[in-house]
Amino acid sequence: MAVVGKFGVEDIAQNLARVRTQIVEAARTSGRSPEDVELVAISKTHEAEKVRAAFDAGQQLFGESRIQEARAKIPLLPSAARWHFVGRLQRNKIRHALPLFELFHSIDSLELARDLNRVAEEEGLHPRVLLEINVAGEGSKIGFAPVALQSQMEALLELPRLTIEGVMTIPPLAAEAEASRKHFVMLRDLRDQFVQQFQITLPRLSMGMSGDFAVAIEEGATLVRVGTAIFGKRTPARLRAATDPE
Repeated sequence: MAVVGKFGVEDIAQNLARVRTQIVEAARTSGRSPEDVELVAISKTHEAEKVRAAFDAGQQLFGESRIQEARAKIPLLPSAARWHFVGRLQRNKIRHALPLFELFHSIDSLELARDLNRVAEEEGLHPRVLLEINVAGEGSKIGFAPVALQSQMEALLELPRLTIEGVMTIPPLAAEAEASRKHFVMLRDLRDQFVQQFQITLPRLSMGMSGDFAVAIEEGATLVRVGTAIFGKRTPARLRAATDPE
């Protein structure tokens, strides 16, 4: 289980350093280079002041999950900050989302991928994406079922505007980090299966959050999404517009 610290603005640099140390330790324990693991600081619902504190401490990559909030927050941060979208992308928000994010973690259906491809063509953009897989088969979770993704992969690969860089999963909530390991192994194995079957490269594995990112790194994660251990528990964001239907 990851160790977390205090959560005032003045403590964010210390929390960030702690998380980075844990990433290095987990990578080295599994014989990997720490440089192969990228930290996405999940800044959703946290005000720009806290995000800037993390940026000032050297963190450049952040994750947001609501378009309205991101559109208000991103202009308040330095232009060197980088942004990933980690939430469920609503089709009516695609056009607003495309210019904001360098990577979309949660493409969860062929229909959404087709809509993203269509709007990207209209806007002259080439979005980079990850495919979200519901490896545990939870009814409450979004994502491709593994069998469905296998049958739809060729159609996904035919979408000319999308660059599919890897896969993502969110395992079931568990009291112990070790309980997530089997789901991380399943995602890695599925990725390897798709690479071999379709003769493609899928270098990115987005898996692991505040409570289990060390285990995810041990099983091959290249992107870990850590919010609570850096910023504290989520609270209603000041920048969230009351009219946002998300």
